[in-house]
Amino acid sequence: MSSLTVRSARAGDADALWPLARDFATSFRPRREAFDQTLGALLGRDDTLLAVVTDLATESTTDDAPLGYLLANVHLTFLANGPVCWVEEVMVDPAHRGRGLGAALMAHAERWAAARGAAYLALASRRAGGFYEALGYDDSATFYRRDLPHA
Repeated sequence: MSSLTVRSARAGDADALWPLARDFATSFRPRREAFDQTLGALLGRDDTLLAVVTDLATESTTDDAPLGYLLANVHLTFLANGPVCWVEEVMVDPAHRGRGLGAALMAHAERWAAARGAAYLALASRRAGGFYEALGYDDSATFYRRDLPHA
């Protein structure tokens, strides 16, 4: 029986999620106050999945403290004839990688997206392509981004 649990994030997870979100960014500098505001805005949205993974067998956790998280959204498209799911962020604490936590988060996201009628689940990754390919994902596009000035 697995000791991994994937559940919806809660406001009380903020202190455990912050270092993961902060360290996820490579081209941005997240600020804690913006993170806290965004976390509050994301919780409870029907079109957004903010899931965390815990491992009760981990000696360093005494409760169900998050060891990783996934942030995804479902939105409508013309090309897919309906909704699709886009995974924005997946992060697992480096000290706990290689134990199936990321795979558990992705499987949860796939079920969540399918329950909302999404035609597919997609994401961009520069650093973890091998992980997603091992889960059965195909490299299908190049991701482009342009930073916008703040108003």
